[in-house]
Amino acid sequence: MGFIYETHLHTRQASVCGVSRGADYVRRYLDAGFTGIMVTDHFFNSNTPLDRRQPWSEWVNGFCSGYEDARNEGEKRGLDVFFGWEETFDGDDYLVYGLDKAWLLEHPEMIRWTRKEQAREVRRSGGCVVHAHPFRQHSYIDAIHLAPHFVDAIEAANKGNHDAIYDAQALEYARILGLPAVAGSDIHNAKDLPGQAPFGIEVETKLASIADYAALILNRGTIKLRMPPGRCDFRRTGDKPLLLPVEIRDRNDRTPGPRRMTFNEAAEQLAFSAVEKKAG
Repeated sequence: MGFIYETHLHTRQASVCGVSRGADYVRRYLDAGFTGIMVTDHFFNSNTPLDRRQPWSEWVNGFCSGYEDARNEGEKRGLDVFFGWEETFDGDDYLVYGLDKAWLLEHPEMIRWTRKEQAREVRRSGGCVVHAHPFRQHSYIDAIHLAPHFVDAIEAANKGNHDAIYDAQALEYARILGLPAVAGSDIHNAKDLPGQAPFGIEVETKLASIADYAALILNRGTIKLRMPPGRCDFRRTGDKPLLLPVEIRDRNDRTPGPRRMTFNEAAEQLAFSAVEKKAG
């Protein structure tokens, strides 16, 4: 067996939807056999409880408090705790890994970045961007927004309030683009553990830092998805019309706007994006 990690976790210190404090997760993930967790609270333009009118340094300190709470408890008990965040644009969410608190403090302008700017600046600093639950359909989402040029991996399995068909579509999306697929629980409440096993990833080499995880993704390392068998069975979808309109952004971050289509119709456009992506 390799080393198992939770990649998508929220705390009540920095996510409105979070129920548990960061420290509350540590023992439960240890009991579940995990090597580590990645705290990915909702960032500035997402579902954060923190006052956006604060000075940037104060806001960042508050934002990092859930992670730091979990990290401190993890150091006592022997669970690795790594830092990341989840940013939102138009209902589409992106998990950012590989960077740290000091980097956030140096980049107050990031709250105004576009998807393209986010990808460029994160990659420039050695981090990576993962599209979280790209095909999720929910009342607060008006369209499926896809930005294939501005992501380095796809969250292909997401346990949180999420139909398995969305995961099947996400895994196929990763395959079309030739990008790594990852999995995470999108957990908000430590009391969900124990219970049904959390989603996550398994890797062959222990991660020493979150930078190692970003490098694993960017270098196309081996990542095994931990999820129930058949969770991403694409035979359940394909010709089924998507309930929400789809918007696919081009390499210049432009889009003709969302329109209705089946997944297979979207896949044709995404295949063209994949060719563009490989061409640089």
